Amino acid sequence: MPASLRFLVTGGAGFIGSAVVRKLIAETSHSVCVVDKLTYAGNMASLASVSGDARFRFEKADIGDGEAMRGVFASFDPDIVMHLAAESHVDRSIDGPAAFIDTNIVGSFVLLQEALRHWRGLDGERRERFRFHHISTDEVFGSLGAEGFFREDTAYQPTSPYSASKAASDHLVRAWQHTYGLPTLVTNCSNNYGPYHFPEKLIPLMIINGLEGKPLPVYGNGANVRDWLYVDDHADALLLVAEKGRPGETYAIGGDNEMANLDVVRTICALLDELRPDPAGPHERLITYVTDRPGHDARYAIDAGKIGRELGWAPKQSFESGLRRTVEWYLANAGWWGDIRSGVYRGERLGAG
Repeated sequence: MPASLRFLVTGGAGFIGSAVVRKLIAETSHSVCVVDKLTYAGNMASLASVSGDARFRFEKADIGDGEAMRGVFASFDPDIVMHLAAESHVDRSIDGPAAFIDTNIVGSFVLLQEALRHWRGLDGERRERFRFHHISTDEVFGSLGAEGFFREDTAYQPTSPYSASKAASDHLVRAWQHTYGLPTLVTNCSNNYGPYHFPEKLIPLMIINGLEGKPLPVYGNGANVRDWLYVDDHADALLLVAEKGRPGETYAIGGDNEMANLDVVRTICALLDELRPDPAGPHERLITYVTDRPGHDARYAIDAGKIGRELGWAPKQSFESGLRRTVEWYLANAGWWGDIRSGVYRGERLGAG
């Protein structure tokens, strides 16, 4: 693999995408072109630390715009496409599924077509090393019972508009590999958390609400279990797959950190009590049980053995160490999330059905 490659990262101003881009610029010699439509969850402030680098380029564009994508492929001439652009919040997909169909399914189709066009125009070594890496979710597999794990060969059984749209895009990517020979990679990850996470998701919402003395809404009885993956560990895994993964393969990426939602919230409360005590009392007093999300999956858990065996990846952060880093980051970066809370998203309930 050459020392310097050209990475086209869709959704690179989002949570996971920006972590990948920051790592590419800070820790490698690769060049990066970010394509992002800058919807509500895209934030250029998440790229501020790298946006001035000569190896960084940004294009505000919609992946569903074939002409725009063709222009980006022609001008940037990528070696690797990392496709992270997606509508990603289950609650929003319940309220408004159309955007998920448009971006996650139609947008992925358009991007695949332009990537195929680009790949067919490459010669020799560049054609051999080109990769289309599609970043997906474990939610495509549905819900687990009390035991067992999602693996690369787990049957798909999506249960929300969001997970159904991601399942469809996974199938499109594999079809373009099987039918047209496009060298693709698919990764399915567990729930990410960490710095720069848009505050509609559980962990950042609980941290920020706790800091503001607002209720901490827990769906149902809080018993739903998720496997938590620190975002920088995920970014490491994604770059490893993009550079060393075998075309046509799927890799499941998980943090081996299963925890019930209520326990996550209680752990956040304990950290806030330690790091930013509230004179009004312990943060657990703010926990409020609310009507559960429609069709709320009971449990997700990933067996990440394949990526460990084949590529040597393992998460560096435990949930305890990663969550402490996350809370400390939100305490130190109120300007980042304060801008969001003042306009785009104020913490209101989404997806009540």
